[in-house]
Amino acid sequence: MTVKEKIRLLPKTAGVYIFKNSDGDTIYVGKADNLVNRVKSYFSKNSDPKTKALRKRIADIEYFVVENEVEALLLENILIKKYQRRY
Repeated sequence: MTVKEKIRLLPKTAGVYIFKNSDGDTIYVGKADNLVNRVKSYFSKNSDPKTKALRKRIADIEYFVVENEVEALLLENILIKKYQRRY
């Protein structure tokens, strides 16, 4: 399944998303109150250079649905500490 196909399947709920590169390594962890809208924003044509560089490396998306933004913030914090990513 392509990244674009995965984006179309994302729910409109709160959650945490993980971008992975072609090797399966985690390259970015983020939170959202609406997963589909937030992840789509990375693929807009008006992205800044840092986002464009990140976008080129995204080969897969993983996500976790949570009950609310507070849970998303807590889970994001745990995953950022776990993966200690550059972005």
